[in-house]
Amino acid sequence: MSLLINDECINCDVCEPECPNSAITQGDEIYEIDPNLCTECVGHFDEPQCIEVCPVDCILVDPDHTESKDELQEKYEKLTAG
Repeated sequence: MSLLINDECINCDVCEPECPNSAITQGDEIYEIDPNLCTECVGHFDEPQCIEVCPVDCILVDPDHTESKDELQEKYEKLTAG
């Protein structure tokens, strides 16, 4: 599963530098997570770092991009294979 930042985001800028895959970027109004890059920190950390640092709990599982832990691990391996 990829993660999603909802509209309660306050643009505090703490999540973006914590993402090891550079999946978080500033969108038009709030930060956004690229589902093609998000591995929920699988391969890097035990817990998603963006969720750990978010002061308003606006980062949720994206129901439109569900992936198993094995699929997230495979995505991590593809992203770091170079």
